[in-house]
Amino acid sequence: MFKELDPILHTPLRLAIVSLLISVKEAEFTFIKEKTNATAGNLSVQISKLKEAGYIDVVKQFRDNYPQTICKITPEGVRAFETYVKNLQSYLNAGN
Repeated sequence: MFKELDPILHTPLRLAIVSLLISVKEAEFTFIKEKTNATAGNLSVQISKLKEAGYIDVVKQFRDNYPQTICKITPEGVRAFETYVKNLQSYLNAGN
């Protein structure tokens, strides 16, 4: 009845990052930091975990001599998020 929830997505900050990227497709590190209200260090660690899982791509570049980090959702990340939401719904519909 209950389906397994993806442990990569089942932490509040990683879920917030992927949810945000689902809606905007890609975002700068500073935008994600602002929207999630996370510290730079914690956000960096969680982005690394999502990248290792293949859920996001990270592009590091320079813009006007300043470092810029851009995160993009991958097709695998979209599938993982959709599966996570579907499996979470099985918990909500358990009594039906």
